[in-house]
Amino acid sequence: MDNFVVSALKYRPNDFESVVGQKSITQTLENAITQNQLPQALLFCGPRGVGKTTCARILAKKINTNNTSDDFSYNIFELDAASNNGVDDIRNLIDQVRIPPQTGKYKVYIIDEVHMLSGQAFNAFLKTLEEPPSYAIFILATTEKHKVIPTILSRCQIYDFKKISPDDIKKYLISIAEKEKIKYEDEALYLIAKKSDGALRDALSIFDRLVNYTEGNITKQLAYENLNVLDYDIYFEAFDLILKNDITNTLLLFNNVLEKGFNGQHFIDGFCSHFRDLLVAKNSKSHVLIEQNDSIKVKYQEQSKKQDLSFILQAIEIAEDCSYRYKNSKNERLLVEICLMKLCSISSIELKKKIKILPNNEIPKSRVSTLIKEEIINEEIIEIKEENNPSNYKEKIKYRDKSNNTPVSGLSISSLKIKKELENSINEKNKLIDDSKGLTNDFDNDQLLVSWEDFYKELIKNGRKNLASILLIDNPKIINRNEIHFTLTNETNKIELEKNKNELIKFLKKSLRNSQIKLIINVDKIKEKKFVYTPFEKYEKLKSINPSIEKIRKDFKLNL
Repeated sequence: MDNFVVSALKYRPNDFESVVGQKSITQTLENAITQNQLPQALLFCGPRGVGKTTCARILAKKINTNNTSDDFSYNIFELDAASNNGVDDIRNLIDQVRIPPQTGKYKVYIIDEVHMLSGQAFNAFLKTLEEPPSYAIFILATTEKHKVIPTILSRCQIYDFKKISPDDIKKYLISIAEKEKIKYEDEALYLIAKKSDGALRDALSIFDRLVNYTEGNITKQLAYENLNVLDYDIYFEAFDLILKNDITNTLLLFNNVLEKGFNGQHFIDGFCSHFRDLLVAKNSKSHVLIEQNDSIKVKYQEQSKKQDLSFILQAIEIAEDCSYRYKNSKNERLLVEICLMKLCSISSIELKKKIKILPNNEIPKSRVSTLIKEEIINEEIIEIKEENNPSNYKEKIKYRDKSNNTPVSGLSISSLKIKKELENSINEKNKLIDDSKGLTNDFDNDQLLVSWEDFYKELIKNGRKNLASILLIDNPKIINRNEIHFTLTNETNKIELEKNKNELIKFLKKSLRNSQIKLIINVDKIKEKKFVYTPFEKYEKLKSINPSIEKIRKDFKLNL
């Protein structure tokens, strides 16, 4: 039996044209060689399995290809810094660098996983890397550039390798499958490309595994089974059930997923990605951002048309919240099931009744709560809006049929009852406005104090004792004909009264039958000083009233 060679080695590129997904880097290196402008120190960095070491070897061979001798391979030296990371290993390398090449023009040193070198090894390597012999070229490769010390980075020309796109990996897998005469389904190869996460070496390893598992016939179903990946059809089916508000079958679907060995985190994270792809598919320009096979992209575009954007955004928010709380949950399954119930209920949740309370509070709060609690079959009050124009005051009441969201006249008994009560409230409000509008009755301080006290009693009756106590700090005074001044002792009380100033003015206007009333709130800092707040100030106040207190404090050796 012939020895088996894994695809990652068997199909390793031998020239820059065969390197997958790194066109900009390979073209740069080709031009550098052609123009004889190749630096003596290069750093290849990027994720695993994207071609760093492969490009380093191709570059090392290509440098000496103009030689007549075939022994240029002796001029290539590789050092694995993961296992040879000490100072002695670097010193041995430096000793080799001092010897010129016996054949060819350059000696190339490839140091893989260079970030694994110790600090002392890095320092020992600095001088040689900064001023290498003319015949020496160093190619360093690493997956973790941030672990390489800055002094090394500054001496190298850096090439950042990127992850290989799923499309490029799939094309490469197709070419290998055709060479090996292996049957495949297009979606199965794309699944391999997605599973590899941009690493071609990982994709080739998965490919070899599936060839053995499927006996040379890689199907979509077998690929999903072997790679422990949830089929996209699961999410398409789950979304359709959610659109139907079918909680029962959605929970049964999730149960089937758990029975296949997947956990809830895997399922809900996949569902988040599914919602994201649906969101992207809503726009014809952004659907290119869906990293899926062409046939699956079409499915996403078709399913995204079944619901509007707001629905998908709510679904993403619910699913993401579940994913975030999953790790800290003591009952993970219940958490996901509740999430699925919420998703199924998005479209069926009744819109909250919106009742904007009139600015002057003419509709009592008790009546508003009654309106909110009262059930109206197929109807609900959705808006009560006031035009802020005292001279032309109107109330607008809109009704909406819950079944089709179209405005209706509201002929049910309950709706007629509510409309009648609201109309009465509106008429009362209009009457109050008309009664006070344009009135300029004169009033004196005594009348003002009576109205002031009436407002105080209203506050006490409604349990607003804090605001009521502020009204007792001073007596209001009429300065000009319609201008009332009220003096407080600190800014805190002023801020509190300013919040309720409009309510107080409205009451006074109605009580004194004068629509021109103005209220000016002042703060008297001198009065503020008369109030004692700290324990020391209180003690000094008591001592001034009864000096014997100080003698008692000294006799008993008391401290404040």
